[in-house]
Amino acid sequence: MTTLTLNLNPIIKLTDDQFFQLCQENENIRLERTAKGELIIMSPAGGETGNRNAGLTAQIWIWNESHKLGKVFDSSTGFKLPNGADRSPDSSWVKLERWDALTPEQKKKIPPICPDFVVELMSPSDSLKETQDKMKEYRDNGAVLGWLINRKSRQVEIYRQNQEVEVLESPANVSGEDVLPGFILNLESIW
Repeated sequence: MTTLTLNLNPIIKLTDDQFFQLCQENENIRLERTAKGELIIMSPAGGETGNRNAGLTAQIWIWNESHKLGKVFDSSTGFKLPNGADRSPDSSWVKLERWDALTPEQKKKIPPICPDFVVELMSPSDSLKETQDKMKEYRDNGAVLGWLINRKSRQVEIYRQNQEVEVLESPANVSGEDVLPGFILNLESIW
């Protein structure tokens, strides 16, 4: 996935409502915003990555349907992080009580909340360092558990609060631990 960073700050600082409107008016373009206010324009995922993202989100969705502990989101959902960034993880989950604490208006737009759980599935052209930095940003803004899945190296990096990153080599599956109790992601279809 090719990304471009556009700094509009010298000209205009977009409000949250303006950023949301920009995203709505350009729904075929995936936009994120850094904590500094820079716009990140990302190209669409390729077919293979998009298919694997769908399978990944489907596994989380199926688990959540039986447990009803939260809300599952796909890569088209943006979140306003506490540091001011607007980010869209490939797949994410928010505890139900945290989601229910948001107002109906907050739920309609870009929710001002960091997901409890995030997943980034690297595309062949993604930068490892930039994706790792994004995972650290999620963790630093409240994500309790995060997975960075690198298909090229067949590694899963696990991000947890107040812990060093754990790297798994070619795992067959990965556990949702106590964040997603009982959830096991089957990586066979992801690799």
